[in-house]
Amino acid sequence: MKKQFFLFFLIAVFISSCKKDAPVNLNPAGSVIFKFINMAGDSNLILNNIKTYINAHNDTFSVHTFKYYISNIKLTRNDGTIFSEKESYHLIDAGNSKRTQFTLANVPYGNYTAVSFIIGVDSVRNFSGAQTGDLDPALGMFWMWDTGYIFAELAGSSPQDTAHGLNHFFSYAIIGYSGQYNALKTVRLPFYSDTAKVSPLITPQVNLKADVLEWFKTPTIISFAAVPFTDLPNQTTLNFANNYADMFTLQSIRN
Repeated sequence: MKKQFFLFFLIAVFISSCKKDAPVNLNPAGSVIFKFINMAGDSNLILNNIKTYINAHNDTFSVHTFKYYISNIKLTRNDGTIFSEKESYHLIDAGNSKRTQFTLANVPYGNYTAVSFIIGVDSVRNFSGAQTGDLDPALGMFWMWDTGYIFAELAGSSPQDTAHGLNHFFSYAIIGYSGQYNALKTVRLPFYSDTAKVSPLITPQVNLKADVLEWFKTPTIISFAAVPFTDLPNQTTLNFANNYADMFTLQSIRN
């Protein structure tokens, strides 16, 4: 009996020694969720003209539509290396709960300390014409072949807008990817004392606040009476883009 046991033991050791070592993943990856909390100052943004807000010009308004593109996302790790998402185009739509967040996949393991992105769609995609996915023209954000995509859209009503009769309807479509009215804006947000800890076992969620009130102030205060409508690359459109370039702030990171 002891001889049989010893024989089985030798066979097991032999078989084990013949097996190839399992490959070790030296570059483990994970994912990061980005969630956008759309607000007006300290209040949650409620659409469909249900709630009113006051902008920097002291105008009262309500919001029906609030959309914007987040593209060319880059994450900075604490060792200085940068992860860039491929095909990085995401449409955020405050009116669609399924389009207020997205997930970055295949993010290398590590602790990330900052994020940067573009508000809008870069010139390469605009020159390429209508696309698919979040760039699908069926989503209503592709304007014209000569002007490309709408980078950000804000629409609603304000009693101070007297250009549209009793409806008081304002509409801003921000476009323009080249020339003196290039409205593409790059945003960089440091995480300060927080870090997004990415690993195969941890998927951090980065919560970013988008404040619609920033559209109307700093560096240019904009009133509904003066600007009830814009949908062309011009100085007014550029003023809006310069204003909303700082509408994003880090709210929290959940690891």
